[in-house]
Amino acid sequence: MAGLGQRISRVSTLTDPLIIRLKQAAEAARENAHAPYSNFRVGAALQDEQGRIFTGCNVENASYPLGTCAEAIALGAMVVAGGKVCTAILVIGGEGGLSPCGGCRQNIAELSRPDCMIYSVATDGTDLQSWRIEELLPAAFVLKR
Repeated sequence: MAGLGQRISRVSTLTDPLIIRLKQAAEAARENAHAPYSNFRVGAALQDEQGRIFTGCNVENASYPLGTCAEAIALGAMVVAGGKVCTAILVIGGEGGLSPCGGCRQNIAELSRPDCMIYSVATDGTDLQSWRIEELLPAAFVLKR
């Protein structure tokens, strides 16, 4: 997971029904994170084109960097279930929130449209931020659909 750096967009409310659903699911997933080395627990939840919610948590490995990010696990669960397009994803972790790492940005870009929303929430449930994937990964390398 990367730090936030420059904030591209700002969301002012945590009352949107989709954000509430994603936040609750990501919080629950975060509880299951396997982070014995860093103690940096991350949860992710996404919605696919059918409106289904999929979750993931980070899973660390003693053979760094072989761990897996929460977003990658949630995207994998979506694909296993037959989902084709991530329409929104929320990650929760860190004191000030976080944004997906470069690898996860590429994974999201490949399994979404350029306007897919990415939301970030701090561990305490505050500081909601948002970006479109095309803002976080401009000129992404993806196959034409």
